[in-house]
Amino acid sequence: MDVVLVHPEIPHNSGCAGRLTAAVGARLHLVQPLGFSLDDRHLKRAGLDYWPLVDLVVHAHLAGCLAHLEQGGTRPIRERLRLFSARGGTSLFETAFAADDVLVFGSESKGLPASLLEDADLTRVYVPIRSGIRSLNLANTVSIALYTAMDRAGVRLPDNDGTYAAHPDAAADIWPRDVARLPGAEDDEPATGR
Repeated sequence: MDVVLVHPEIPHNSGCAGRLTAAVGARLHLVQPLGFSLDDRHLKRAGLDYWPLVDLVVHAHLAGCLAHLEQGGTRPIRERLRLFSARGGTSLFETAFAADDVLVFGSESKGLPASLLEDADLTRVYVPIRSGIRSLNLANTVSIALYTAMDRAGVRLPDNDGTYAAHPDAAADIWPRDVARLPGAEDDEPATGR
C-alpha cells in the first residue's frame, strides 16, 4: 500500500507517518507544497533514526503523484484511491480495501482539495468520531487507517516477536532530505521539500 499526504503542514505528523510506513513497509508520498522543509529538525525527530528505512517520494503536485502511482499498477489509479476526510464517505471499518490501494490524506488545516472530494466515483473514507470533535490528528488517522486497511486487504503485517535490532544505518545522521526521491529525477538529486 501507498500513503499520500497532500500538502502536509506540520512536520511532526509527516515524520510520524514516515516512521509508520517504515514499520510496515509501505511507501510514503508527500505532495508539495509542504509546510516545512525536508531539513526540518521536527520532521527528522518525529521519524527518529528510521529515515534509512523510509521509502519517501516527494511530488511537485498531486497530478504528478497520481500519474506516478498509476505506473506499474494492475488497476486504474481511480479504483485504488481511498480519500480520507473528516466529512462524509464510508466508515473506515466498513470500507473494503485491496493490497494495492492508495490511502490519501489532506493537510491538517484544509483537508483534501474540494475538487478531489467532489468526484463521486472516488471512494471517500472517514474515521468515526464523536459529535463536537472536528477531526483527529493526521498522524493518528494515518496510523489507524494504514493498519486497518492492510488487515482488511489481507496484507501480511510485519512479524515481530518483541525483539529489536537496530538498522545498520541507525547511528548515521540521515535526514529525510537524504532519502527523498523525486519521480523522474536522478537518484542523487534530493528533494527540497517546499
